[in-house]
Amino acid sequence: MRTVPALLALGVAAVIAGCGSSQSPTSSPATSAASTASASSTSGAATSPTTTGAGVNPNAPETLPPGDIPDTIAYVPYAVPGHRVTFSTPEGWARRSTPDGVIFTDKLNAVQLIDTHASGTITAASVKRTEVPKIRERLKGFSLQSVSVVSRPAGPAILVKYLGYSTPDPVTGKFGLLAFERYVFLHKGREVTLVLSSPLGSDNVDPWRKVTTSLRFTG
Repeated sequence: MRTVPALLALGVAAVIAGCGSSQSPTSSPATSAASTASASSTSGAATSPTTTGAGVNPNAPETLPPGDIPDTIAYVPYAVPGHRVTFSTPEGWARRSTPDGVIFTDKLNAVQLIDTHASGTITAASVKRTEVPKIRERLKGFSLQSVSVVSRPAGPAILVKYLGYSTPDPVTGKFGLLAFERYVFLHKGREVTLVLSSPLGSDNVDPWRKVTTSLRFTG
């Protein structure tokens, strides 16, 4: 398997995939029946690397190393300055402030909190109608998996699951496929979103639930 060293920071660029742009190849990989993989930025069809008579498709995504978060890791609460919200992330992750919140990264995993003004009521239908097209436009390889309503201690949230390309390695140009979980909460006129991402195939169901259930509003 080829390594992708610069993807250590992919969480920063790729997680912002739901709210920022990332650069990636313009051609779509061929479909593979072996696994779920990436999507083209225009069709959204899930695809993965394939071999041809000439060898491996150079424009197909790499298989990223698993991003499983250890069961034994501790979780540390963090109060986001100026945003009246707290949540917990795995201990030892790198933290970076953003204009509308904060982002935590560790190798191929990322957790970002985005706090913005809400323009109105948030429903699964409104998120699918207004937010999903924006994510599709900004995230290369976007492929929508589902939109649903889930319950967390902080209140109900709209959960959007989707796939997308990571930021290409600046040296090799290689990139991989990430799985995203985007939780959108509405609180006192604010739209608070948690965006979680890991390499596709990572087993982070329990860690992601710990992060999302830890969210609390303090004002």
